[in-house]
Amino acid sequence: MSPLERLRNSMSGASTPALLVSHIGNVQWLTGFTGSFGYVVLTPDKAVFITDSRYAIQAAEQVKGYELCTFGSPKSFRDALSETATSLGLSQLAFESAHVTYATYEEWSGSLPGLKLTPSKDLIASLRMVKSADEVASIEKACRLADATFEHMRRLIQPGISEYDLNLDLEFFIRRNGSPLAFDPIVVSGPNSARPHGKAGERKLQKGDFVTMDFGAKVDGYCSDLTRTVVVGEASERHREIYNLVLRAEVECIAMMKPGVAAKDVDALARQIFAEKGLDGYFGHGLGHGLGRDVHDTGRMNASSTDVLEVGQVWTVEPGIYIPDFGGVRIEDDVVIEADGARVLTHAPKELLVLP
Repeated sequence: MSPLERLRNSMSGASTPALLVSHIGNVQWLTGFTGSFGYVVLTPDKAVFITDSRYAIQAAEQVKGYELCTFGSPKSFRDALSETATSLGLSQLAFESAHVTYATYEEWSGSLPGLKLTPSKDLIASLRMVKSADEVASIEKACRLADATFEHMRRLIQPGISEYDLNLDLEFFIRRNGSPLAFDPIVVSGPNSARPHGKAGERKLQKGDFVTMDFGAKVDGYCSDLTRTVVVGEASERHREIYNLVLRAEVECIAMMKPGVAAKDVDALARQIFAEKGLDGYFGHGLGHGLGRDVHDTGRMNASSTDVLEVGQVWTVEPGIYIPDFGGVRIEDDVVIEADGARVLTHAPKELLVLP
C-alpha cells in the first residue's frame, strides 16, 4: 500500500475529508519530492501538489499520481491554495496542527475567505514509523556509507590532529561518495567527549583521549546515524570499564528489541545496567529515536515514551556515559524491527579500538 493510500485510510478513520500537508518531511515521504518547498492538498479522490516555479521541472519529474499546481511571482502560496480549494469545492480544510504555528494559522485564515481551517491531529507520524521494504533498503545504503566513513576515519586518528580537521575530513568523505550529510557531525575528544552534542574545535588529540564521532549519510532521502568512540594511544582500566559497560548496555538493549516491547522498557534496561556501577546519573538523554527521512524521525525511546515496537520500525540505539573532566562514550547503531527481533543495519566494529 502506497503512502498516499495509507494516509487516505487514516483520514477516513479520523473523519477528515480534506487535509493540507505542510510539513516538508511529511510532503517528501508522501510524494517522493526532494525539494524544500511543497504542499499537498488531499481528499478521498483528489491529490494536488503545490510548489513554486523554482521546482516546476523537478516536481514534474518526481511527483507522480498528483495534480501539479505551480505558481510564480506575483502569485503567492496563499493564492495557489485558495485556487486549489475552490477547484476542489472545499469549504473546510484540516491542517497539521503539530507543524503549523499560530501566526501562520492566523495568516492563512485571514487571507483565505470562505475556507474554514481546522486543526488535525498528526495522522502521518504513526504511518512514517513503519517503513516499507524500499525505505529500509535506502536506510541500509546510508548505513553502508556510514560504516565506510568510520573505516576511513579510524586511519586518521592520532595524537596531534585536531577535532576540526577530523570533522572536515569526515564531511568530505561522505560528500565525495555522492551523498549529503544526514546532520552536522559531532567530533569531540578528551574532556570534550563528555558533551553529548559537542562541536569540533581546534583541540588536538592527545594520548589517553576518548574520541567520539557521531555522523550519518543521507541516501535516496533516507538517513543513517552512527556513533563510535575510540581511545588515542593507550586505554586505561577506567577507559575499558566505562567503554565495556556502554557496549554491554547497547548489545543487551538491542537483544531486547522485539515486536510488542515498550520503547520505555528498553530505555530502562540501559539505565539499570549503568546503575549497577553507580553511573546511571551520567546518562541524561534517551536511548534512541526513530530513523528515516529525518535523522530524528517519528518515535522516541526514552523514559516517557508511549511507543511500542512494531515490525518495520527503524530505531537508533545509543547509550552513553559522560563524565565531566574525564570524557564520554557513546556507541550507536541503527536497527530495524523484524518478526523475530532487531536486525542491526550498521556494522562498523564495536570492540574498543585503541588508535593508531
